[in-house]
Amino acid sequence: MVTTRIIQRFKGFIGLVRPFTLLAPLIVSVCIIISSFFYNSRTEDIFSIWLQIIIPASLTLAILNGASNALNQATDVKADKISKPYRPIPKGIVTINEAKTISFILYTIAFSLSLYVNLIFSVFICLIIIFTVTYSITPRMKDKLFFNQLWVAIPRGLLGIMASWSVFGNPIHPVPLSIGSIVMLFLIGGSITKDITDVEADKKTGTKTIINTYGVKKSAFISLPFLFFPFVIIPLLIEAGILESYLWLLTFLAIPSYLIFYLMIRDKKGCKILENTSAWAMMYFTYFMFAFGFSILTIIGSITA
Repeated sequence: MVTTRIIQRFKGFIGLVRPFTLLAPLIVSVCIIISSFFYNSRTEDIFSIWLQIIIPASLTLAILNGASNALNQATDVKADKISKPYRPIPKGIVTINEAKTISFILYTIAFSLSLYVNLIFSVFICLIIIFTVTYSITPRMKDKLFFNQLWVAIPRGLLGIMASWSVFGNPIHPVPLSIGSIVMLFLIGGSITKDITDVEADKKTGTKTIINTYGVKKSAFISLPFLFFPFVIIPLLIEAGILESYLWLLTFLAIPSYLIFYLMIRDKKGCKILENTSAWAMMYFTYFMFAFGFSILTIIGSITA
């Protein structure tokens, strides 16, 4: 009986950080960091610095996301009791104070790891922490219409890309600024999908989202430009000399982006394993494909230049 309780508690703590969502910052950061390494023609042996720099930097961003998830669950108990009663806090497996403690510990670990990478990287981590904390607690931007989309897109898009690029390069170079802006715009539209399964819970707890304000269909049309045009403008950025010509292939990601829009309208059923809809899962898939594509094309382009 005691062993069963310990296992439940362990699973509960794991559930706080939502492991699936940690894949995005982990995978994307590794891709951008490696891209920065090759683009900036660094001479170090990439294999020798893998354990020293790349893994600590990518883990920092993943742990940061886990800290944010734990804090969000600690402050969203009323909503989770309605829409996600299977989560560890509503089930009574983990207390609110324990979730806050876990969040604080993870934030501390993330910041400590960032200092090991470099100072500029740490500055970006601090900025991301500010956004993720104020998303869940005072002034709790999660409850504020339109601002809640920005408070997801800015740290996970623009700041996350700039932080990753800063590991080996200049974060205010046109390339990371452009790529970060593309991801930010995409996430402004894409993050709307996460609120589909929480419509009733958000309404009852005073959280104003685009979904529960305008309905799913109108919200899908609001999100479409943000999903579609960031990839369509890539050829324009290439023509302007901001991005390299080999990145034109990323324009084709406008196709799965349109599929996100389609799934928002057609498939509104949530999946308990993913804790969200197929549109949300497709959004993450597109995000991964963008990071993989950018990394592979940048590595090949840098080597053959």
